[in-house]
Amino acid sequence: MKILRIISSADPVHGGPVEGVFRVGAELERLGHVQELMTLDAPDAPFIATVQARVIAMGASDSALGGRTAEMKQPPLWQRFGYTPHAIPWIRAHRGDYDAVIVSGLWNYATVAARWGLVGSETPYVVFTHGMLDPWFKESYPLKAAAKQAVWLVNEGPLLNNAHRVLFTSEEEKLRSRGAFKPYRVREEVVAYGTADVAVGNEADEVAVFRATLPSLGDRPFLLYLSRIHEKKGCDLLVEAFADVVARESGLDLVIAGPDQTGLKATLQALAASRGIANRIHWPGMLKGTAKWGAFRAAEAFILPSHQENFGIVVAEAMACGRPVLVSDKVNIWREVEADGAGFVEPDTLAGTRDLFARFLSLDENERAVMGAAARACFLRCFEIRNAARNLEAVLEQAVAGGRQAA
Repeated sequence: MKILRIISSADPVHGGPVEGVFRVGAELERLGHVQELMTLDAPDAPFIATVQARVIAMGASDSALGGRTAEMKQPPLWQRFGYTPHAIPWIRAHRGDYDAVIVSGLWNYATVAARWGLVGSETPYVVFTHGMLDPWFKESYPLKAAAKQAVWLVNEGPLLNNAHRVLFTSEEEKLRSRGAFKPYRVREEVVAYGTADVAVGNEADEVAVFRATLPSLGDRPFLLYLSRIHEKKGCDLLVEAFADVVARESGLDLVIAGPDQTGLKATLQALAASRGIANRIHWPGMLKGTAKWGAFRAAEAFILPSHQENFGIVVAEAMACGRPVLVSDKVNIWREVEADGAGFVEPDTLAGTRDLFARFLSLDENERAVMGAAARACFLRCFEIRNAARNLEAVLEQAVAGGRQAA
């Protein structure tokens, strides 16, 4: 099959969904298929040349926009939404070149282009919502939710309701998405999702590379948070609970790794300083490649106290590295983690985050090793990328077969 993936951006800074696109795409190619990406990125964006995929970038180039100056704090609204006049005509002109289309994500101009370029055509398509129908967003941003309901009627609703399948990466995500917006008449399907098995590199070398990137940590043991620094992720709970439990009761440090996209990092650093633990928390920024895997392998455990997490690709990556995972019950794969004894699960509250830390600290060295082995087994059973690629392949083949029968 020749597959088109429509996604707002291929920039790795956007985290899990983009990482999943590349990894699943590589596996689909091993199965004999071709995946190409249509994005709203600028064609001259520096990361375009580094990604392992063909990217058809529909956005305006930085040069066409006159470049960005240091004084520009953020681009205009239309540009942040991703508007480009080229996307819809391109999809309409080229949709017949592909056997099937995958639309990744909602609420951006890529899905506007997909809706007006695909609905009513003979090209079958499926949609990954990537957690964007989770009720957390409606509860946290009620005004935005009201605006989205209006948009749903003309764009997201028709896009999803006419898809061959709307794909969810866990049963939890599917259940939480139902009725988020109305009318909701989607054909649901839960598909496997995950990441590649990373247990192929040299662990000692990877750990050495990571520690070299963070000299302030030295050789001290630590707990790891690796994700975007964002209010949704419960980063404030992480710092407060670390101060209350870990910093007081153990010699473990905390590494908070990830891009700061909203300016929250300075607030968190001030919080850490006010609690007297600034020297116990380390901020390496976004980790990639060998340094990223070294961070996972060197950590005592991985923690993600998120308020909303569709899947949590970083949780699967930590388990692939055999690390216990400490997650909130808003990380949608928490049931698998709990059932397999791969870590601990608690509510996304300060008390719950304290309990995550306290429960892990109560384990002796042997119990931690057993939990790490269980995490590795859980990854292989539930989240290894080859299973995800085969599952997606089957869904797309059904979509293509259905389209042929209709024709």
